[in-house]
Amino acid sequence: MYLSVRNATKTFGMFTALDKVSIDIERGEFVCLLGPSGCGKTTLLRLIAGLSDLDGGEIMVEGEALSSLPARKRGFGIVFQSYSLFPNMTVAENIGYGLKIRGTPMAEVTRRVSDLLDLVKLPRAADAFPGQLSGGQQQRIALARAIAVDPRVLLLDEPLSALDAKVRAELRGEIRHVQRSLGIPTLMVTHDQEEALALADRIICMNHGVVVQVGTPEDLYHRPATRFVADFMGISNLVPTEVVRRGCHKLLATRPVGSDAAYIACIRPEQIGLIPAEDGEATVCNISFLGNLRRLEVDSPLGMLVVETHGGNPFREGDRVRLSIEPEACTWVADDIAGPSA
Repeated sequence: MYLSVRNATKTFGMFTALDKVSIDIERGEFVCLLGPSGCGKTTLLRLIAGLSDLDGGEIMVEGEALSSLPARKRGFGIVFQSYSLFPNMTVAENIGYGLKIRGTPMAEVTRRVSDLLDLVKLPRAADAFPGQLSGGQQQRIALARAIAVDPRVLLLDEPLSALDAKVRAELRGEIRHVQRSLGIPTLMVTHDQEEALALADRIICMNHGVVVQVGTPEDLYHRPATRFVADFMGISNLVPTEVVRRGCHKLLATRPVGSDAAYIACIRPEQIGLIPAEDGEATVCNISFLGNLRRLEVDSPLGMLVVETHGGNPFREGDRVRLSIEPEACTWVADDIAGPSA
């Protein structure tokens, strides 16, 4: 592994922010730390960056221990939510700042700045000041500044959360393009599931200071391990075993062995089919138009379900329908509801 964290522990007084967390990042990989506010993801990023000290554990890059190295000597690039650009410097001066303080010849700094402005698609912005740019443009400059010094690892701390939805979507693509072009190992903190699904090679999902699941976006969405992950990764219909037994017994075919309290059914909205039927066991209660899809709330023997349909929608509120759910569409997850609330 290129970057390894082993048993990272961090406490603040009586509060344990990180409890023996271990993660790995491979060379060239884009990894997202995903979880709700307060789960420990930003604390972990700051420990890796050297902006905070470990209480226990170790951080290594290519086998080199970093715990005793200050942030400035770790060779990492960092992009924050707040941009953190120097307002009295031009865009070119901001991007070239790290190179300049390292004593890089001016001709090389100028060339590097020009190349990076092309890479982040702001080729004419060199002489502008940060205050003259939009939020999305400022974040592109912050990204260019972070990668100007050829960092060993790129660390992104919720870099898109201050931007509006359209700019966020555009900049997601730019960040992924830049990361793939340069092959920099990248670790990004986010609480946005869509962002993590769109960007990551792997997602590390955290809750209450521990890692609860690691996998590809497809793994965490289609094969969540726990109720928390299933509920956090997009919309899920979560149905207790006893309700499944009464309302749709055939779904039990894929259930692992265990008590009724051990597992809960997870059914994604797009995996439920609806068939119009006057004698159907379910009723359409609400329909929301969301552009490329419609989201329906359906009162059924499995409880109130969320169903998503694409294209035409033949249903109206009050329609009776039958449910069509294949056993393979049902994922059984560990019911961790008895633990601390997510």
